[in-house]
Amino acid sequence: MGAVRYKVAEAARLAGVSASTLRLWETQGLVVPERSPTGHRQYTEGDLARLKRIAWFRVERGLNPAAIREALEAEGAGDDAVSSAGEGGDNQVGRKLRSLRHAAGKTLEQVAGDIGIAASVLSTLERTSQGVSVAVLHNIAEYFGTTVSSLSGEEEADARAVVRAGEWRTWPRTTPGVTVQLLADGRNQMDCHRFVLEPGASSEGAYRHEGEEFVYVLSGRVEFILDSDQFYDLGVGDSLYFESKRRHAWTNRHDGETVLLWVNTPPTF
Repeated sequence: MGAVRYKVAEAARLAGVSASTLRLWETQGLVVPERSPTGHRQYTEGDLARLKRIAWFRVERGLNPAAIREALEAEGAGDDAVSSAGEGGDNQVGRKLRSLRHAAGKTLEQVAGDIGIAASVLSTLERTSQGVSVAVLHNIAEYFGTTVSSLSGEEEADARAVVRAGEWRTWPRTTPGVTVQLLADGRNQMDCHRFVLEPGASSEGAYRHEGEEFVYVLSGRVEFILDSDQFYDLGVGDSLYFESKRRHAWTNRHDGETVLLWVNTPPTF
């Protein structure tokens, strides 16, 4: 049996607030519910527990949204909510980012403002490890002096000399439509990845870092844009080699899945 999901009216009633209040809290990044295939909000048991804590902090403590968010993080309510809802549990990216932010003494609003994203987006990422583009995730990692590969736990994997077909470890899926699989485990001088892009999936912006990159198209079709003005339409069997410090963006131009062999050295992505 799947986990229970509540519609906005039901969640509001159980939390003792109005539906409009729940929508307001969502815009403030206090709670971000799932969405059904038709776009309707769906609240989990974990979300409901979080809503009740938010209401208590607001009424009994008189805290503003920013203070409520910090209070929830301090008591671990966000992690507990995700875990108790049974939503996959793999929130290592979010946990690592929250730890880095706390170590830096920064609030959600400060980091989000410095990077140029909404605080609600960063809050969702810390709580669920989901919801941002590859470009934004890279910018966040760079802000904290780390890499996307490190945040995704790639360096923590036990090294295997041989990785058999179909036995690839996979990054936490932070970006909709993008699956990254490890072709080589452990801390290496090269990031060796298999990118699987769903139709329309893209980096949603350009990014750059140190190193050099090699991309080979295994199936489908992908467009790369380098330095904002150089366009490369790559099909099966095509490859591209470029310096990572060049701003690069990409989009799956195929009406089906596109699969890429992607190597980055040194491992700065």
